[in-house]
Amino acid sequence: MFNPYVLRILLALSMVGSSPIAMAVEGGVGRPVTGQQVFSNAGIVPPEPGWVMSLTSIWYDGDLKGNVQVPIGGTSSTGLDMKVSYTMANFTHVWDTGKGRWNYASAIGVPVQHTDISASITGPRGRTLGTGDEATQFADMLVTPIAAGYHFDAVNHISFSLPIYMPTGAYNDDRLANAGQNTYTLMPTVAFTHLDGKGGEFTVSSGLEFYTENDATNYQNGELFTLEALWTHGLGDGWAAGMAAGYIQQISDDTGEGATSGFRGRSVGAGPVVAWTGKFADTQVNISARWVPEFDTKNRPEGDGFSINLTLAFL
Repeated sequence: MFNPYVLRILLALSMVGSSPIAMAVEGGVGRPVTGQQVFSNAGIVPPEPGWVMSLTSIWYDGDLKGNVQVPIGGTSSTGLDMKVSYTMANFTHVWDTGKGRWNYASAIGVPVQHTDISASITGPRGRTLGTGDEATQFADMLVTPIAAGYHFDAVNHISFSLPIYMPTGAYNDDRLANAGQNTYTLMPTVAFTHLDGKGGEFTVSSGLEFYTENDATNYQNGELFTLEALWTHGLGDGWAAGMAAGYIQQISDDTGEGATSGFRGRSVGAGPVVAWTGKFADTQVNISARWVPEFDTKNRPEGDGFSINLTLAFL
């Protein structure tokens, strides 16, 4: 039986922590993209067991303004322009735990990233990486061992998850364009969803990101804090539209060669979201798209993030 409510929930589970880039850590690159982490019904883990597959593409185009140095590969740069296309295939399993107040799920994501970056990089010993680089590579795998959801009532829900990026992506400290980051990243996340009963919702999601040291450069990224919100209004016939907003803040300094005390990045952005939920043959389908322009950044490029998602639920 078709249940668009369940499909939108599973979409959120399949997308936990799936964005690849953020600035102010080594290479000017961390994990999240402004406004791209929060998804519909992210606070709900459904009671219905099953498998969901999603395919998500995120495009980011930004540049660093002003005379700001970015640490990269044990060196530094006074300028950075980057274009990134990131696509992840994600597989989510909802465990058969019944229709109680608690439910659980797990997920794994395999990403591919195209990176086009230009910067003038010269290290402290005269080491020069060049002015530009471009590559299409496998990025770091995303594993979510557990996502646990609690249902307060029919319209208010909360979820807790622990996505982990594994250092499986391509990485070379002599290159500018790296899809992998050569670090494990633990991202404890909490999300709350309120349903309005008319096909719309308000969801807020927050998380912390803890990085291990990059053993190729002996560089330790600082921790990041993310806070994002999504509001949508149901339009009928499976359609919904609204806004997504995001805030990213680095809360501790980087350490290691090339690190600068107080070089903590920040970004704020907001933009429109549109989505459709329906059914094709016996498969439940969700398609969504968003555009989130950044309008307040510090120590990171400022640009635009676009994404589109296709989710198929086999329930």
